[in-house]
Amino acid sequence: MSAIDVQTPPAASPVEQETAAGNYFVSNYPPFSFWTPERLPEVEAALNRPPAKETPLGLYLHIPFCRKRCHFCYFRVYTDKDSSAVKSYLDLAAQELELYAARPFIGARRPQFVYFGGGTPSYLSEPQLLGLTDRMKAILPWDQAEEVTFECEPGTLTDHKLETLRKIGVTRLSLGVENFSDHILEINGRAHRSPEIFRAYQYARGLGFPQINIDLIAGMVEETEENWRVNIEKVLALSPDSVTLYQMEIPYNTKIYQEMKAQGKLVAPVADWQTKRAWVRQAFEVLERSGYSVASGYTAVKQGARARFVYRDSLWQGADMIGLGVASFSHIGGTHFQNQHDFEPYLARLKAGQLPIYRGLTPTSEERMIRELVLQFKLGHLSAAYFQRKFGIDIRARFAATLARWESLGFMQNDGDWLRLTRDGLLQVDRLVTEFFLPEHRNARYA
Repeated sequence: MSAIDVQTPPAASPVEQETAAGNYFVSNYPPFSFWTPERLPEVEAALNRPPAKETPLGLYLHIPFCRKRCHFCYFRVYTDKDSSAVKSYLDLAAQELELYAARPFIGARRPQFVYFGGGTPSYLSEPQLLGLTDRMKAILPWDQAEEVTFECEPGTLTDHKLETLRKIGVTRLSLGVENFSDHILEINGRAHRSPEIFRAYQYARGLGFPQINIDLIAGMVEETEENWRVNIEKVLALSPDSVTLYQMEIPYNTKIYQEMKAQGKLVAPVADWQTKRAWVRQAFEVLERSGYSVASGYTAVKQGARARFVYRDSLWQGADMIGLGVASFSHIGGTHFQNQHDFEPYLARLKAGQLPIYRGLTPTSEERMIRELVLQFKLGHLSAAYFQRKFGIDIRARFAATLARWESLGFMQNDGDWLRLTRDGLLQVDRLVTEFFLPEHRNARYA
């Protein structure tokens, strides 16, 4: 398909009401199922090229250890690893960074952002955190990083651990609260309880972290409208710098899905999509009245706060990122790739002195354009001029039929150079953006 082709949108898919099993959240393009081991020579070529001028570099480390696996969790996590396995993993993850640091794609760059995700990064002890980060900084210093993000499970945060996180340079502390009800936390498999949330938050606030984020999930098992209202009230009382609101989904590799399958059920025991969108809309409206601005389909940021999302914004505009750890994803020089997605194969490759890469894909120029289009629309707005400059494509013409239909349905407004989603569009952005996918990639379910 050439740059001047006008895409015919797919037939309007019905808006799903009940929550069925499947991944709905769009995190990349082309979909991960199209990445293959046969494309590994492309990965090797990308690692051996010098970086493109002015392309930022980021660093992600997956810490896959948890006290308990949540019933809705679909990430690569482990709850059965002893201290020796954890130590081996951390040592080899640092070795993985050493292997990357020796490759030409690094150039003279230092990370613009560093992100510790999981799993539960805060599962690690203070000595483990200090040893790991000291070694990482010695390999690839992050003294110029604009953001260092660290995901936390509140129940793992002691005062000393929070002090350690502040010491190692964390600028954005993200608390996986999900819900303030102990009952709902329990039946959804969360390890922490509400007293741990408030204790950790208050101590973290006193340490002066530049940004504290709270995660909530709309539509958890047995969540009610009253519970959701109370959640928002408690968030407002804490007054975090930013709030991230997810709509509950039930991927196939979750405990909830396994129970559904065993019982022959097609509908998940969680709120339907209309309810979840209504709850997030309500939260956004309450937060806006309380001095927050909606910054994407999932985030609200306190006005005047120093809140930023460097990881998200840079990655969604084509930054390079090294993904360390089991099953981690990377993006280097236009090529995507993923590590071995099981613990032992990941460790074995590194013990053999090899990068633990499992599969990859180099998107075409058009696919790279669609990727950025999809991801930037999740912010709620994008500039047509940006795509003209970067890709030489007039997205207004290229996707004229889709954009016109969105306008007619009240999902989008055409504001000069800017295309802006309405609140109705933003609340179902993951369903809408799949209409930009090329026909061969429209093979997955999205809400």
